[in-house]
Amino acid sequence: MFTNKSNQELGKHLLSDETVDLTNCDKEPIHIPGLIQPHGVLLVLQDPSLEIIQVSSNAEEMIGYTPEELLGKPLLELFDDEKIQKIQRCLSEDFESINPINLCIQHLQESLDFDGIVHRIDGVIILELEPKNARGKTDFFDFYHQVKGTITRIQKAPTLLEMCQLVVKEVRRITGFERVMVYRFDQEGAGIVIAEDTDQEMAYLDLRYPASDIPKQARHLYTLNWLRLIPDANYQPVPLIPANNPVTNQPLDLSLSVLRSVSPIHLEYLHNMDVVASMSISLVQNQELWGLIACHNSSPKYIPYNIRTACEFIAQVMSIELANKEAREDIDYKIQLKSLQTQFVEALSQAEYLFDGMVQLQSQLLHLVNATGAAIFTGKQCIRVGETPSEEEIHALLEWIKPHLHQGWFETRSLTKHYPPAASFVAIASGVLALEISRVHRNYILWFRPEVIQTVNWGGNPHKPVEVALDGSLRMSPRKSFDLWQETVQGCALPWKPCEIAAVAELRSLIVGIVLRQAEELASMNFELQRSNEELDSFAYIASHDLKEPLRGIHNYANFLMEDYADLLNEDGVAKLQTLVRLTQRMENLINSLLHFSRLGRAELIRQRVNLHELVQQAIATLTIARPQTDVEFRLPQTLPIVECDRAQVNELFTNLISNGIKYNDKVQKWVEVGYIDQHLAPPIFYVRDNGIGIRQEHLDKIFQIFRRLHGRDEFGGGTGAGLTIARKIVERHGGRIWVESTISQGSTFYFTLSAEEIS
Repeated sequence: MFTNKSNQELGKHLLSDETVDLTNCDKEPIHIPGLIQPHGVLLVLQDPSLEIIQVSSNAEEMIGYTPEELLGKPLLELFDDEKIQKIQRCLSEDFESINPINLCIQHLQESLDFDGIVHRIDGVIILELEPKNARGKTDFFDFYHQVKGTITRIQKAPTLLEMCQLVVKEVRRITGFERVMVYRFDQEGAGIVIAEDTDQEMAYLDLRYPASDIPKQARHLYTLNWLRLIPDANYQPVPLIPANNPVTNQPLDLSLSVLRSVSPIHLEYLHNMDVVASMSISLVQNQELWGLIACHNSSPKYIPYNIRTACEFIAQVMSIELANKEAREDIDYKIQLKSLQTQFVEALSQAEYLFDGMVQLQSQLLHLVNATGAAIFTGKQCIRVGETPSEEEIHALLEWIKPHLHQGWFETRSLTKHYPPAASFVAIASGVLALEISRVHRNYILWFRPEVIQTVNWGGNPHKPVEVALDGSLRMSPRKSFDLWQETVQGCALPWKPCEIAAVAELRSLIVGIVLRQAEELASMNFELQRSNEELDSFAYIASHDLKEPLRGIHNYANFLMEDYADLLNEDGVAKLQTLVRLTQRMENLINSLLHFSRLGRAELIRQRVNLHELVQQAIATLTIARPQTDVEFRLPQTLPIVECDRAQVNELFTNLISNGIKYNDKVQKWVEVGYIDQHLAPPIFYVRDNGIGIRQEHLDKIFQIFRRLHGRDEFGGGTGAGLTIARKIVERHGGRIWVESTISQGSTFYFTLSAEEIS
């Protein structure tokens, strides 16, 4: 809906005379235009002296001082000591939490009030001043009342489209724009208006706009700076003096500037839409641009910073809610997919040969992703199911797909756009979804969908016209009409839904388990695992039924004897009974540790993305509460990564190791450090280091044996001696290994890894 590029009419305002042609649409440096919009003034300050080293040429008009009077002068020339101190305090904080700053300039006995917006970039400080009017004055409670009801309704909206429609109504109510839309991008980058609120005759709802309307560099800026305001598209751009950043001697990076001048081709685009004022707010999901809230007005319209902040906050909350609302879409279909997936995997796990089982489950294989054909590869063998290209065509297609796989899968709804030979079988395989099960064993599954000829409604002709300049060069020009323009689209299948792709991605991990079980190199491991599980099951039964019950009886009767016959027993008799109670309690603790260890080996891992930094901080907080009298310094030298793991088990792992670092420490000043070593392509090595008593070299291999204690039963707080055994089991369950390095009386470092594919 928006584009960025120069044209002849407005190009005279640019500092550069470079011709924008067909080859550099996505290369225009829109983040360094050297120009700002005239509704504010921009000051560039030396850091940390706050000397003014660059200023916009409209300074005299906005604040009463010429650029020559300001350049080389300290900011103290404009603001009193109190305001300077306020700005300096803000520079040490998060800019997003302190902007705007209420600033006032005294000039000719007149007080000028501004919203000050400050940020650092390119080694300098940028201070932008926007005049404050009566509507611009606000406080926290005004902001709270503006957005409170809106946020509640966003969270309660039952569907994505209802949430979007609610947001456009609320943003239009808050800002007063004539038209507000939610504009969503598809996988190819094209956009569609999915919600609109307007009092204008022409409606843009359900119209599509090509990906070229927003070039790559503009999309990148939308993820950096969530809100962009153009109060008057007919503005005269204001240059900076001097033209370059004096610190870098390069054009000033205005990526985060609220006053940055936009590309002239975008202004021409707005003019063609009869739009004079516009505001766009980014909708971001998973750090990628999901869409925009686009606001249009046919006359100039300035939105104060506090109102813009409220709209940006609404967009941020909406961005968070996008995932929740999308998860609810097609819920019945997702349940059906999950049921089919479960049946499919259960049947495969019982088949003697995996891929023979797939052939027997042809209908389930196709219904799993609503495909009309599939191809199963095992080694060099190709098994076709349903309507598919020829075997030769499929083999060639697979060889092309292999380098294009991303995280084990590839999908497209228009194969001919990427793979021209597909034109020969477009009718039966315009859409392809490919899954790599094992590259080593050359196991792949390809699903096919047929061509579906569709009529797509565009907001004007999506193909940008080419104009011939006076010098004969070609240049792009924005469309001059945004009326309904219909196009018949061929060579495309129905798109693969995100839930179908997610089902295939999950299916891969499930099938891999079956494939690995059938591999010859894992035969001995499977035998050992089976034997271990049998022993653990046997032990769990004995411990639960044959040991715990009589032990509990001994414990209770010993207590009864002390309570009922203490006056008949001498001191030695009572002491013996007390010893008996302690021994039964200790035995029960040992049995409970063994039970926990046995269950740990049989429990299914619940894998999820876990922020280890937050997890470790929570574990430290819990241990601190549990040991309020223990003075320990906890060190986290760097931010721990996000990994795919079982949160509960990894929490127990860190808790055990950190707890040992505190427990086996006789120093006055105790410390425990948790960190990791980045190995780039290999999984990182995590470590827990302490300055405790250390471990002798001859004992390093023994400490992981169950119930193996190196100290007296009651030394260093006691314990069963099962903690490190459990820690090793957790690491091994995650596919890693654990080891220790230690120096007696100086401390120990426990290292462990997780499998490579678990790293975020």
